[in-house]
Amino acid sequence: MAGHSKWANIKHRKGRADIARSKAFTRLIREITVAAREGGADEGSNPRLRSAILNAKSENMPSANIDRAVKKGTGELPGESWESAVFEGYGPGGVAMFVEALTDNRNRTVSDVRHLFSKHNGNLAENGAVSWLFEQKGLIVVLKEQADEESLMSAAMDAGAEDIQEDNEAYEVYTSFTDFDSVRKALEAGNIPIDRAELTRIPQNTVQVEGKTAQALLNLLEAMEELDDVQRVFANFEMDDEELAALTT
Repeated sequence: MAGHSKWANIKHRKGRADIARSKAFTRLIREITVAAREGGADEGSNPRLRSAILNAKSENMPSANIDRAVKKGTGELPGESWESAVFEGYGPGGVAMFVEALTDNRNRTVSDVRHLFSKHNGNLAENGAVSWLFEQKGLIVVLKEQADEESLMSAAMDAGAEDIQEDNEAYEVYTSFTDFDSVRKALEAGNIPIDRAELTRIPQNTVQVEGKTAQALLNLLEAMEELDDVQRVFANFEMDDEELAALTT
């Protein structure tokens, strides 16, 4: 598992305890709104929307909030005009970074992202500079305490999953972009509880970082994710497990 995947898992689980719920809700609402606007309100034919709603429910977002976000996306209710934006650059140690954002003011977001890259010894690059390093995949996370390993593996692989990895707390089911929804539906049909399901980006090669470079990189990743307009950040780094744990404590 790449260093970024481990870091993302740590941040996700830690976030449930100590990151403001309102901020998590804001990001989820934006994703639901844009997904509904771009693909319609029917979850059955809009995998992005279904995944966004699933993740919102896993964070205990009230159904009324979800419904309002969908209606804002379809135009049934007035709402902000969010647009998708991506930014590419390099962090400390030459680590490639791919940033996904939803913004109502692109100029502001560009300025904020560029400032953080510069502040943390990195640099914003042109579109296409690093995107080729990342392959889009489906990721479905199932908590170990809620699933039987054999049943999970059987259902996932039969439905077309490419790989299943695990850590101390969860199984991570990876799929191709096209098979993501069919694998998710197979797990649901098998009554296997899904903790979260999302489209992610997997680096095709990685850069090993350690020491001060590792600390500087994590500082940049955390600062970038704290920007209100930023939804997700991907980076192609590897880091020793013990050092990663120590730096994220």
